[in-house]
Amino acid sequence: NSETVTSMTRNVIVFYGSQTGTAEEFANRLVKDAQRYGIKGMVADPEEYDMSELPRLREIDSSLAVFCMATYGEGEPTDNAQDFYDWMQMTDDSLEGVHFAVFGLGNKTYDHYNAMGTYTDKRLAELGATRIFDLGLGDDDGNLEEDFISWKGQFWPAVCEFFGVQATQEECSIRQFELVVHSDVNMNEVYTGELGRLLSFQDQKPPFDAKNPFLAPVAINRKLNKGGSRHLMHLELDISGSKIRYDAGDHVAVYPMNDVPLVNRLGERLGVDLDTVITLKNLDEEANKKHPFPCPTTYRAALTHYLDITSPLHTNVLFDLSQYASDPEEKEILRKMACSSSEGKALYHSWVVESERNILAVLEDLPSLRPPIDHLCELLPRLQARYYSIASSAKVHPSSIHICVVVLEYTTKTGRVFKGVATNWLKDKVVTDGSPRPTVPMYVRKSQFRLPFRASTPVIMIGPGTGIAPFMGFIQERAWQKEQGKETGEAILYFGCRHRNEDFIYQEELEEFEKAGVLTQLHVAFSRDQEHKVYVQHLLKQSKDHLWKLIHSSNAHIYVCGDARNMARDVHAAFHEIAEEVGGLTHTQAVDYFQRLMTKGRYSQDVWS
Repeated sequence: NSETVTSMTRNVIVFYGSQTGTAEEFANRLVKDAQRYGIKGMVADPEEYDMSELPRLREIDSSLAVFCMATYGEGEPTDNAQDFYDWMQMTDDSLEGVHFAVFGLGNKTYDHYNAMGTYTDKRLAELGATRIFDLGLGDDDGNLEEDFISWKGQFWPAVCEFFGVQATQEECSIRQFELVVHSDVNMNEVYTGELGRLLSFQDQKPPFDAKNPFLAPVAINRKLNKGGSRHLMHLELDISGSKIRYDAGDHVAVYPMNDVPLVNRLGERLGVDLDTVITLKNLDEEANKKHPFPCPTTYRAALTHYLDITSPLHTNVLFDLSQYASDPEEKEILRKMACSSSEGKALYHSWVVESERNILAVLEDLPSLRPPIDHLCELLPRLQARYYSIASSAKVHPSSIHICVVVLEYTTKTGRVFKGVATNWLKDKVVTDGSPRPTVPMYVRKSQFRLPFRASTPVIMIGPGTGIAPFMGFIQERAWQKEQGKETGEAILYFGCRHRNEDFIYQEELEEFEKAGVLTQLHVAFSRDQEHKVYVQHLLKQSKDHLWKLIHSSNAHIYVCGDARNMARDVHAAFHEIAEEVGGLTHTQAVDYFQRLMTKGRYSQDVWS
């Protein structure tokens, strides 16, 4: 089904490497911008094209290839850009005569910041392509949206110069899809949450993947913590009969649903019947994306299953909504936040980003704003799958996948309660005797986070909070290896929580594993049980001699899982200090030493922010 790159009579083609939908959304926005300048454009998923045809773009008069490339995991390409990445590494085809520009999406919290965007920009130039505008780098730890707007504010004048067109854009909002309302339709032909094939939830067929998730029944859902204000939970998903396989360290992706009362409030505020059956049809006949989400469907299903209604709104949405505000002041606020002036950026930052205003909050706080629901559905980003580290070993639990999650709920600056979509939805998946088990649409995503090949290799595991998840799988697997009569190496776990008697999750299991000698050492940091805070990195320093011996002389593997922003950085720094204090390395040598361990796969991270 690979389309050819040259079958497009387009001037701009925007490829995206996207894991959670943001790069794809940015690509769509660039094509819409192009239209405003009178330039023809199209969005393309590199997975659906034969990228080795890229050199042929020079056959199209004045054509430009733009790449919105996200970086995933440990500096890896996103799943849909893997083949393109492999091709770039292998090829020696000349790209002379091809014109390009790259915008990278990354997060400075992680190592390998923006590796994929940087590599794409460098490699295309090495192959002889002409860069028509500088590489843009967006940082999701800061404000990705602002980085993107600043970049494209300078990118478009360069593009207009390249095409020889006037750098003036139509100020109007351009519709990408037209609304078709179905009055007489067979409800068996209407999507109600499926992602690919219609009725795939009624009639499940393997193999299961992102487009065809498995409805896993929830076998167990229990609260893990004994006290405190948070809710930590352990869920077991039954995958029997699904042919799904996994390894300890993999991730499970789940597709959540938005909160029903929230959807109803949106319907009321917009004054529409949410059960209307509709199709949003692309106005561009040749576009490969016929609909923004599976159609035909109802507004209710779109707002429940397909659209993100809880994230702070992006500036392009504010701009396109502004025309529907009847109050001039409200219209002005929306327009101002969407422009790239420093004043506009500051207003957007305080009113949307820091105040965490989602679509409902914006509609509530700007009462004259009455957008047609079909245009709103066209503008909102897609609701994305959530990834969780699997907390079990398939050697011990071949037909179930365990996850360990903390429910996200807090009050925002405007006094509204924000509830994490997936965690609150999972919390409500209660198992009760005598009624059918609730189900969760899921699939497994392979990761690089793996136990060493040899059971005898020592492992050092650091996972405070829900970061313990993959290590429950690792420890179960080590116990299984021991039962098989294999010689197992040292296994040391550093866990951290707030209070021993509140959130020391999996305490009984961990103490059992320690008694059985599977866990050779269990170190727990209780951050709030004493005057000063104690975290996992402090405990690492306390056993520095033994750790250095394991790392330097016994080929130990190090694993870090959990919060990337503070914990992973602090742990990394603690290891540098250990190498300096015990190993006698200089700071530069210590940094190089652990960099080499990462390259060799002996220092692995499964972190999030």
